[in-house]
Amino acid sequence: MQEVIGIGQEAIEVGRTQVVPWAVGLAIAVGVYLVLAFARRLLLRRVERSEAQVGWLNGLREALVRTSSLFLLVLAIYAGTFFVTLPPAVDRAIGSALVIALFLQGALWASHVVVGWIAWYAASKARQNRAIANALQLIQLFARVAVWSIALLLILNNLGFDITALVAGLGIGGIAVALAAQNILGDLFASLAIVLDQPFVVGDFVVLGDKMGTVERIGIKTTRIRSLSGEELIVSNADLLASRIHNFRRMAERRVVFTIGVTYETPAEKVEKLPDMLRAIVEAQGQVRFDRAHFARYGDFALLYEVVYWMLSADYNVYMDTQQRINLAIFRSLQDEGIAFAYPTQTIYLGSPVPATPAAG
Repeated sequence: MQEVIGIGQEAIEVGRTQVVPWAVGLAIAVGVYLVLAFARRLLLRRVERSEAQVGWLNGLREALVRTSSLFLLVLAIYAGTFFVTLPPAVDRAIGSALVIALFLQGALWASHVVVGWIAWYAASKARQNRAIANALQLIQLFARVAVWSIALLLILNNLGFDITALVAGLGIGGIAVALAAQNILGDLFASLAIVLDQPFVVGDFVVLGDKMGTVERIGIKTTRIRSLSGEELIVSNADLLASRIHNFRRMAERRVVFTIGVTYETPAEKVEKLPDMLRAIVEAQGQVRFDRAHFARYGDFALLYEVVYWMLSADYNVYMDTQQRINLAIFRSLQDEGIAFAYPTQTIYLGSPVPATPAAG
């Protein structure tokens, strides 16, 4: 009987030695989980109370909101296992779960911080470059794909997998996909090039070959241009970057060259006086900088004068109004001076026929 009692007491002592570590581990796990959950909630409140709700703070807020409770639970369980002796297989499983949870949660944090920063940057540059808003989703997609791809490779590497073959296979597969969809990918990267290099932005007036119009939208694959005649031109981004683009929106000044022709019957003193007249007419206009006016050359039926000036406004209507005033002033001045404009003429001189020489007898 005493032997049975001794065995029972020994079993109770063994049970106590096993229960106490489990109780401590459970308490540690619960405590760690509560502390982490409280810290997350406290940080989230402070960020939400902050006046700045853009940029990295916005990304931090989104990251805190998306901090998984399951991730906190895995951390708490892992902290509790330090006080409990577990079988090797269970210990390895918990370690693997911690690695997976760490990288997944880290990828989630990094994704939202990067995406939040991109959104803040796009908002800050929206006034200067409205095309960034159009390509924002594409840039954010590339950022997410990059972050999650790195996280996946790190998880596999830490779990003991050989990722060398996987990376090589992904590279070969990526090449195959790129070759199959090279036109689409070309337009996607061209869209990014337009956003980053900014050869033009929405609202710019551009000329592409014999087509011209105002840029209305820069999309992921195509750019929409409203032509002067009213129709919408849709051009792929890759073709657009391969073209020579004339961007008139960024023209600070406009160089204007025009010629006039007067008749050969104009007196020499008026021919000599005409460049100064043209200079005075141009300088009398507003928003212009006179360059030169010369008797340039002898034409087929006119004495040709070349006038060059700079229009200090890029507005096409202002330029046309100024040129119209110059043309009217030239017309009146030449009329007042009695100088005639030349127009295509041809003079035929008729003479008496040459008499034939009589033949020798």
